[in-house]
Amino acid sequence: MKITRTTAIALSYRLPEGKTVRLGVGATTKRDTIIVKVETDEGITGYGEAHPGRSPGAVVSLINNTLHPLIAGMDACDVVGVFARVNRMQLSSHGLGAGAALAVSGIDMALWDIRGKAAGMPLYRLLGGSRRRIPAYAGGISMGFQPPESLVEEAREYVARGYRAVKLRLGDNPRDDIARVQAVRAGLGDEIEILTDANTNYTLADARRVIPALAEARVAWLEEPFGCNDHGAYRLGAAISPLVPIAAGENHYTRFEFARLIEERAVQILQPDLSKAGGITESMRIAALASAWGLPIHPHSSATGLNHAVSIHYLAAIDNGGYFEACVSKFNPLRDMFGVTFEIGADGCVEPLDAPGIGLTIDEGIFERYPAIDGPGYVVTF
Repeated sequence: MKITRTTAIALSYRLPEGKTVRLGVGATTKRDTIIVKVETDEGITGYGEAHPGRSPGAVVSLINNTLHPLIAGMDACDVVGVFARVNRMQLSSHGLGAGAALAVSGIDMALWDIRGKAAGMPLYRLLGGSRRRIPAYAGGISMGFQPPESLVEEAREYVARGYRAVKLRLGDNPRDDIARVQAVRAGLGDEIEILTDANTNYTLADARRVIPALAEARVAWLEEPFGCNDHGAYRLGAAISPLVPIAAGENHYTRFEFARLIEERAVQILQPDLSKAGGITESMRIAALASAWGLPIHPHSSATGLNHAVSIHYLAAIDNGGYFEACVSKFNPLRDMFGVTFEIGADGCVEPLDAPGIGLTIDEGIFERYPAIDGPGYVVTF
């Protein structure tokens, strides 16, 4: 079964007035994604999701004009060979680095969708897993910078739906960040797990001020306090945060970057995004690396149901899987554009889809509703 065509389609939507969320990286104004379609000579088509990297046009062009010619004619089941070729020609030699990691992630995901459809097996079984319940936390673009009382109210909404863990956005300023965390802990009580994410907007001085308060509030992790390439800050941050694990990974690419995080003991929780880190093939390798060091995997989620479904399959197939990041964004039409991908149960858990491949039926007619929109997706507020 040979690859005959690879097509990337960028989709976008603007957030309506009143739905903007302020985070450490700015205030959201629109969201983008890239759907990758891979066709074969046996009539089986697979779909994946590539993260746009805030430059969807560039990633689309890379897939359609550079990567497709590299992989056309290859065996669609040879996911290891496809990744190796892209790694050789784009990631490790004169290529576009992170952009290529985003691009190959969507291709790899689509190839696994093809493999599952050809085998008549859901992805979690193909990966060696079982249809088990996966704990989920309320995440996505939500619970941003706002008055503590409204943040508590929003967090309570998710707990009422069944979530037993919520993720708060930090990176505003230490004083207000601490006040919000303390308010949510007081408002939710001791039974709900609180996670935090600074979206790369902390200095080491900020981290030193905030971490003791996070420890007192029994926060389960501090995510991405620093920029992904600030390795020194991560090493020092891990040293000053013995009681609050440091998490990172959504802006790290391929097993090689994750190996450095692990070997330098810079983080205690790894968060690859399967639409960014290199796809399913590479994320399975990352999970194996982490397992050898006794570290958990809590993958970061992207925009659409494709990524969400794949993330749940992935967690059901690894031995060190943790939380699924459930998108609870107030406005995300891409989340359910292919149907309901996950449902939170009374136990705070979700489970993988059981149809062959990723398990979603893709109606390409829906794409016309969300044409690509040029320009940045955030208004910078720092």
